[in-house]
Amino acid sequence: MSPFSFILIAFMLGLVAMSFAFAGGAVIVALPLAALVIGAIGVLEFRKRIKQKRTMQDFRDQAKTSEVDFDERDRQTLVSE
Repeated sequence: MSPFSFILIAFMLGLVAMSFAFAGGAVIVALPLAALVIGAIGVLEFRKRIKQKRTMQDFRDQAKTSEVDFDERDRQTLVSE
C-alpha cells in the first residue's frame, strides 16, 4: 500500500474514533464515510496488484524463446571437429 493510502485510512479511523468520543450524531456520517473510503482504497489496491501481475505475465510471455532456424551455413560453423 502507498503511504497516502495508510494516511487516508488512519484519518478515517481517527474520524470514527472522534465521532464515538463526542457521542453525537457524527457516528451516523462517520461510519459509512469511513467504510466507503477504506473500501475504495482496498478496491484500488486490488486492481493495481492485478494489473501489475498481468503486466509481469505479459513480460514473461514476451521473453519466451522461440525455435531458432539454422540454415546450412550456420550448421557448418556450429559443428565442432
